[in-house]
Amino acid sequence: MKIFHEISCLPEFEKDMMKLLKRFRTLEDDLEIFILKELNLYHKLKIDNKGIFQIPGLRFENPKIYKAKKFACRSLKGKGVQSGIRVIYAYLEEKDKIELIEIYYKGDKENEDRERILRYYGK
Repeated sequence: MKIFHEISCLPEFEKDMMKLLKRFRTLEDDLEIFILKELNLYHKLKIDNKGIFQIPGLRFENPKIYKAKKFACRSLKGKGVQSGIRVIYAYLEEKDKIELIEIYYKGDKENEDRERILRYYGK
């Protein structure tokens, strides 16, 4: 089932993912479900379950960069959507494209890599 015209990820996102997969084996499937459910609800059906926030204070308007705080990871049993996994992504509305920027575990680091975001989008 294809919801968005295109879904891609930055090379650094791939690296983040490979690192986290060693600890959270279900992450790839969890990410797929997340895109199908959460991103579809938020961007297509305009339903806000308070799990996705636009990142404030960036020096550019487009694309809009979001942080998803509700991410169900089955490897973190008993946590549900409060797993501590964070997904940072850009939604390019005119192209109907999701670009995955960063994925991290809150126990490892506090916030998104703003340097990375600015490197790719802050032109």
